[in-house]
Amino acid sequence: MSTQLKPTLGTLHLWGIAVGLVISGEYFGWSYGWGVAGTLGFLVTTLLVATMYTCFIFSFTELTTAIPHAGGPFAYSRRAFGERGGLVAGLATLIEFVFAPPAIAMAIGAYLNVQFPALDPRHAALGAYVVFMTLNILGVSIAATFELVVTVLAVIELLVFMGVVAPGFSFSNFVLNGWAGSQGFSGEAVGGIFAAIPFAIWFFLAIEGAAMAAEEAKDPKKTIPKAYVSGILTLVVLAIGVMLFAGGAGDWKALSGINDPLPQAMKMVVGENSGWLHMLVWIGLFGLVASFHGIILGYSRQFFALARAGYLPRGLAKLSRFQTPHRAIIAGGVIGIAAIYSDSLINLQGMSLTAAMITMSVFGAIVMYIMSMLSLFKLRRSEPELERSFRAPGFPLVPGIALVLATLCLVAMVWNNLTIAAIFAAFMAVGFIYFQLTAAHRASAPADAMLTGA
Repeated sequence: MSTQLKPTLGTLHLWGIAVGLVISGEYFGWSYGWGVAGTLGFLVTTLLVATMYTCFIFSFTELTTAIPHAGGPFAYSRRAFGERGGLVAGLATLIEFVFAPPAIAMAIGAYLNVQFPALDPRHAALGAYVVFMTLNILGVSIAATFELVVTVLAVIELLVFMGVVAPGFSFSNFVLNGWAGSQGFSGEAVGGIFAAIPFAIWFFLAIEGAAMAAEEAKDPKKTIPKAYVSGILTLVVLAIGVMLFAGGAGDWKALSGINDPLPQAMKMVVGENSGWLHMLVWIGLFGLVASFHGIILGYSRQFFALARAGYLPRGLAKLSRFQTPHRAIIAGGVIGIAAIYSDSLINLQGMSLTAAMITMSVFGAIVMYIMSMLSLFKLRRSEPELERSFRAPGFPLVPGIALVLATLCLVAMVWNNLTIAAIFAAFMAVGFIYFQLTAAHRASAPADAMLTGA
């Protein structure tokens, strides 16, 4: 049974994956942060999180190029801290990448519902899963080329959005009642800044997923740094631009709890019957599709890597005749579809299903970021001779900033989301129990020098 992935991806494909994984975060999800922090409070949160991500990516790239493995953070943490370290990072990454797609699929449904009010968003979400799981199964080169095309279109569309709403932009709209509470900047406003962390992270969540395509990258030591650095710069500019222009288009409070803030912001400027609005809805789907499709690629490689190493049932590491991990793709899809249709059963902390899925995904991401930065520090000490074609600039300050900010984000998220934090911990506990019961399974897994440094 083949368990090796083929290297077929170049720098442009990897940039498309890195940006495409994230770009739906510019289209929806972030505006929930306005509901808890206000526009000014959320701007502070976003700048804080953007700093964390910029420092993180410049540091994470060192790991990705030194250990180009489909497991990404799982591989780095296992090499640094052994099997249990790999388990923590692998499970956290899996939770991040499995719970992000249902939120994106529901946003796809919401965008289509603007054009077709009779269409149930859940059914549209189900259709999206079927289409894009199939595309991922057909081959990584086809999938990555599609990802690149839709990502470029999504970036262009965000620029068009900013251009169309610019004539109606007013900074006074953006700053009106811009802090949480009614007293201006106060203790309540500070609380809102921290409560909004998951939604600011959503602006950038999953950019690290390009690491999971490292085994399929041509010359990863050169292509991945170029893709990551250009990717994070692209996303920071788009995130700040979209948030400012949407908030200045009119009453930002009308956008703070919905899955389609950009079409609704555009309505405030050009009206409901404008051709620009219909264009945004249709072309705006490319941003959602790019992330949805890319994260399916990401979660399938994480399932695949964990199964290949014996952490999950080995059948999930089987490759199709197209050399893609089809069983892993299907497994993540089943979980996501079940989450979509549980929306009438789940009410977590008064959140919508979309907000709850975003928060759960962010918990996984933050734990993984912490494990990755700890792995960077550990490997610098334990394996100083490891070939590092890209070294984290400003070491140890830059990765230290990423680690401190990620830890701060985790503490704030637990404080503000106790119920979801408990469910996240329960998922991790189930994974640990399975780990404890399957030592023989791991012992018989194929040897992998990248995981051990042997």
